[in-house]
This record gives sequence, C-alpha cells and structure tokens, in this order.
Amino acid sequence: MTTYSALTTIMGEDPATRLAEAVEELTPEPTGVGVFEIEDGSGLWEVASYFMDYPDAGALAVLSALHHAKPFTISEIPDQDWVSKVQRELAPVEAGRFFVYGGHDADKVPADRIPLLIEAAMAFGTGHHGTTLGCLRAFDALLEAGFAGGKVADIGCGTAVLAMAAAKVLPDMVLASDIDPVAVEVAAANVAANGLTGRVDCVVAAGFDTPVLADAAPFDLIFANILKGPLVGLAPDMGRSVARGGHVILSGILNEQAQEVTDIYRQNGFNLVKSDMIVDWTTLTMCKKSHE
Repeated sequence: MTTYSALTTIMGEDPATRLAEAVEELTPEPTGVGVFEIEDGSGLWEVASYFMDYPDAGALAVLSALHHAKPFTISEIPDQDWVSKVQRELAPVEAGRFFVYGGHDADKVPADRIPLLIEAAMAFGTGHHGTTLGCLRAFDALLEAGFAGGKVADIGCGTAVLAMAAAKVLPDMVLASDIDPVAVEVAAANVAANGLTGRVDCVVAAGFDTPVLADAAPFDLIFANILKGPLVGLAPDMGRSVARGGHVILSGILNEQAQEVTDIYRQNGFNLVKSDMIVDWTTLTMCKKSHE
C-alpha cells in the first residue's frame, strides 16, 4: 500500500507546534504528525505528516503560507517493513569496552565487551550517531583514567544508553532524565531489557528541575547529550550540581560550536580534559575545578 508524507520546515518550536496542530485538522486526516528540531543550530524545526490517502495539496499550501513556513513537499512512501530495514542498516557499534546492539544481533555480542541492548524500533540514541558514540568513547576513556564511580546522572537520556553503560560498570544507582515522557518510557523499557531495573531510575524532568536530581546532587559524573542551546542554558546548574573534581561529558555539539560551549563551562568552574570529534559532532569531557 502506498502512503504519503508532507514535510516542511519553520523557524521555532512554538510556530512548528501550531502548524502541526493545524495539519491534524485536515481532510483527509493525517495518520500522524511529528515536530522535530533540526540539529544544525539553525533554529529550524521540521513538521512531518503522514497520510493513507493523497493529502490536500491546496490546503497544505495555504497552511504553509499562513504560518510562514516553507511550502510542503509531498512524497510517496513505498511499502516497506521499516523495523526490518532498520535492523539491516543499524549494525552493532563498538565503543571501547561497550557493544551496542539490537536484539536481532544478540548472537554477535563479543565475550569481552559490555553489552547494551537497544531495540531497532527505538533507533534514536543507539550509538550510531556521532554524539552518542562520542559519549560512550569519552566514558570509556574516563574509566581507563581511573574513574571508579559515585553519583551519576544522564540528562536528556533518550534511550538511556549512557545511563545503562554507567550502571553496567559502576556500583551506584544512576539517574536518567528526559523532558519527553515518551523518551522516559523508552528508557525504562531498555533498562528492563538490559536487566538493570533498580539500577537506573528514569524520571521526567526539564534539565535539573526535579527533586530527584536536586536531592542527589552533587554528582561525580553527568552525561548531557543534548544540543548547544540547552547545554549553554544548563551550564550554571551544572556548575552547582557537579562535585569538585567531578566530570561532565557533553555532546550534541557541532564542531564549530565546541569552543563556545567550552568557554561557557570554563566560566562555570570546569576545565577541559578532552575534546573528541566524530564527523560533524564534538564531545567534550570537562572536570569541575577542585578549588577556586
């Protein structure tokens, strides 16, 4: 069966959300509408809608004009088994001692690696993106340098792959938070699938805005694989929430944004330990100064 997509871009999250709500009222009705930030620092958001029948091109043109968005691009979507396609294309990922894989590759887990199971249908934050891979490599390097544990949090956890990596090798409970309740549900499902129930606590929170994180601070390690804007906004909270001598691993940073993020975190009490580039993305490992 042929289905259809209608895609556009628009500046800002609130305008994108309003446009998505308007698209939902169209006839024929879309089977789904999503709003996604384009991770290039441009401020653009994508509004993606999907239809079982060919959408009303005229109505979409009117909506894009009214909301000051780019014209919608309408495309046919061929009938595919998308989960099988993702399973074929998402090969297992090795990041130091960690091995990230889908259930379809369970027979490929090396005996000398720490396995992290992420199902293919939950393909964001699987380790294939340069930001997640960079964080896993940075964590592996921190362990090699002697980091032995303490309080750990994963802010903007997505699938919770970073929180699970910490829980696999460190003795203490790990906190994983995300602003998106659906992401937190996915994270909890992955935690259970990896046998880590009771070792990773998944909570809904915007940044540090939850008593669970506030009560647990200061942390010895915080992962924050989000985007430059939120990272900059969180810098003062990071400075207050990380113990002296503790570390942050930051990603979701385009290479050209890395210096600005580094400078802002230095202003909030951190020193740069390591910077690692993978394609377009930089991961920063920074340490909270042990004294002023």
